[in-house]
Amino acid sequence: MSMQLGRIKALFYNRWLVFVAAMWVQSVAGVGYIFGSISPVIKSSLGYNQRQLARLGVAKDLGGSVGFVTGSLSAILPPWGALLVGAVLNFVGYGWVWRIVTKRVATLPLWAMCVLIFIGTNGETYYNTVALVSCVQNFPTHRGPIVGILKGFAGLSGAILTQIYFVINSPDEAALIFMIAVGPALVVIALMFFVRPVGGHRQVRTSDTSSFTFVYSVCLLLAAYLMGIMLVEDLTDVNTDVTIVFTTILFILVLLPIVIPLKLNFSEDSKSRVDRSQLQEPLRQETDEQPISTPDVILSEVEDEKPRERRRGPRRGEDFTLMQALIKADFWLIFFSLLLGSGSGLTVIDNLGQLSQSLGYENTHIFVSMISIWNFLGRVGGGYISEVVIR
Repeated sequence: MSMQLGRIKALFYNRWLVFVAAMWVQSVAGVGYIFGSISPVIKSSLGYNQRQLARLGVAKDLGGSVGFVTGSLSAILPPWGALLVGAVLNFVGYGWVWRIVTKRVATLPLWAMCVLIFIGTNGETYYNTVALVSCVQNFPTHRGPIVGILKGFAGLSGAILTQIYFVINSPDEAALIFMIAVGPALVVIALMFFVRPVGGHRQVRTSDTSSFTFVYSVCLLLAAYLMGIMLVEDLTDVNTDVTIVFTTILFILVLLPIVIPLKLNFSEDSKSRVDRSQLQEPLRQETDEQPISTPDVILSEVEDEKPRERRRGPRRGEDFTLMQALIKADFWLIFFSLLLGSGSGLTVIDNLGQLSQSLGYENTHIFVSMISIWNFLGRVGGGYISEVVIR
């Protein structure tokens, strides 16, 4: 019994469990990507014109992009605290929008609606920050795949939430707003104590390569499955029972990566399992003793100490303060790349509902799902390719 309890405790500190929990958080975190599905019902219910709706889209984009407060609070709060703040913002913002759209409360001015959309979408920045920072710290030698997979699941969340919406209240378009207000908040609250740094650089295993291969396989299977059921539901008249079966299989595919931490923790012998004494204090400071050597250690751990004494500030891949980042060319290159390159995609996503309706399509959700799937594949593939190029 004590051995089983020890394994369960070790599972709680397993970095692959953190990664899988972060994937589940990200699978509901991209509420901004589903704006194209909820904008038509907001437009018709509140009598907005296209210019007013575009302002709501700008507020949504700002909410999903402005992360100064998120970063500052994440440096102060524990990971679960930051996730809880994000869940509250998500619920309050979109929950109030749902109440306004369904005429349960008085209609607010346009500027107040923009504030609510901003608050609701800003919650996802907390999800992204905690998930990415925690997993990058746990997998310091696999940053590219980690970021690509997690950001990919954020993009795929639009298709996942849309499929769940088909099961619950497909005829009621306003119910989609309620679902993106309540659903992500409940998932994040359920997982908020699992997503955090656990000293993952000490848990390097030779099986990590095969584990990443399994995750990539699940990602490709998930994207192909979503594309298939989306086409079937659009081209044929599928009844509710079949839709429930499709959604159940979707849940199984999303949950499938949990096999990795369970297998690593319960099927390995005691020699290959991580030392329990290290797992009990995953966040403690490094001592003067050298860590156990592994075949895939961090470069900074095997470099000569003399250059480290002469350099000032962190290297690439290490933690930067805001002021340290502002004096780096890399930061400004990334900043202007996002500033100049992200607007076209966001514009299409924001107005996808109106674009599809103008072409005579009644079901706009299929286009949101399609762009979510290809967004997912692009980000996952980008993470993998970037890691290959860097290596």
